[in-house]
Amino acid sequence: MTRAGCDILVVGAGPAGTATALAAAQAGARVTVVDRRRAIGVPVQCAEYIPAMLLRDVPACGPAVVQAVRAMRTFVRDEPAGELDAPGCVVDRDRFDQLLAAAAERAGASLLTGTAARRLEGDTVVLKRRGGTTLVLRPRVIVGADGPRSTVGRWAGLVNRRLVPAVQARVRLLQPLDVTEVYLHPDYPAGYAWLFPKQGMANAGVGFAPVPGGPRPTAALAAFLATLERRGRIAGPVAAYQAGWIPVAPLADSVRGNLLLVGDAAGQTHPVTGAGIFNAVTCGAMAGRWAARAALGDDVSLLRRYDEEWRDLLGGTLARAAARRRRMEAHWGRFDDIIRSCWVAFEEYHRPTLPSKAGEGRDEGAGGRHAG
Repeated sequence: MTRAGCDILVVGAGPAGTATALAAAQAGARVTVVDRRRAIGVPVQCAEYIPAMLLRDVPACGPAVVQAVRAMRTFVRDEPAGELDAPGCVVDRDRFDQLLAAAAERAGASLLTGTAARRLEGDTVVLKRRGGTTLVLRPRVIVGADGPRSTVGRWAGLVNRRLVPAVQARVRLLQPLDVTEVYLHPDYPAGYAWLFPKQGMANAGVGFAPVPGGPRPTAALAAFLATLERRGRIAGPVAAYQAGWIPVAPLADSVRGNLLLVGDAAGQTHPVTGAGIFNAVTCGAMAGRWAARAALGDDVSLLRRYDEEWRDLLGGTLARAAARRRRMEAHWGRFDDIIRSCWVAFEEYHRPTLPSKAGEGRDEGAGGRHAG
């Protein structure tokens, strides 16, 4: 058993964790990042789209870009329903994560892969390394950036139970495509299907909340792929399958004592679109700065400022999206009546309130200074 000290322990080396580590190390804190995976970013569990503006914040990740996209095209019941300017990039997500982790290491953070956070004992964290070695750390601040089923969140008593499944296939694209495509259909309850181009290949997937008697995500994906192939959009065989859980509601609190949650662990993913990379990196930078101030100043009450800062930026947007998701889940049987008020590409989504109808309550979740 090896004992060591550090100012900040970050559990999870995805974009949220490494952005946290980068900012904290740049602020002068001693940072250790641990991840149970042998290789950062593997396996990929992401549709791999990022908004173009994110690369301004993390220019080191530029080499991960595979293809630029100019817009998002929406289909309702398989019919074109509009196109929204949405300049961005499709990236190799594993490469993106690895480049961000390397930037954190250059700033001074230590990275341990193949290392799992096993338990919290008082003010120490017990880590188990691949091969059986035990490492005990005594950090001043512990950051949970370990995904929607966060171990650190469980230690803090902050568990997100609002998760939906998503499954995706890597397929060959038969014609060039410079937009992302989103398919809204009754078969995807409170969710959607997608086709994201990736330089001759594409990520095609579905993510939704299964309902009793309805299709399962794997069956819905198979049907979606068959439709795309029948229309001459893609060709088999499937190169790879991926699956994961998407948080669809932010936690009411992201700080508990000296424990702090960020990214999917805090539910900072957009509850309607499922987009999470931009929020993870943005909130990670905030988390790193406040974690460093708290650790170096020996005042964990400063971590509350992180919770305030990220909610001031994103709280309104996520509250609006969470309200729209609740509406979808409660009234999906009225798909044609509600769908335009529940998808970000439509003007109806951005109205401050939704009209009340018989049997339907008013939407009260769209407040916030920066409501999207």
